[in-house]
Amino acid sequence: MKITKDMLIGEAVQQGNTDAIARVLLGMGMHCLGCAIAHGETIEQAAQVHGVDVDDLVDKLNEAAAE
Repeated sequence: MKITKDMLIGEAVQQGNTDAIARVLLGMGMHCLGCAIAHGETIEQAAQVHGVDVDDLVDKLNEAAAE
């Protein structure tokens, strides 16, 4: 399954190589993986809060998922 910007963070982490996906999120300053927000916030919402380009983030997450 492809990661999309409207997917919940908790859902996105389960779409492939979990460790690689987590590294991308953490590398962009998104330390929300262990947070309750990860289960109710979308990739797009998190990108907005952290000032990250959502399309770039989604591309990097899909690359990581495929590793």
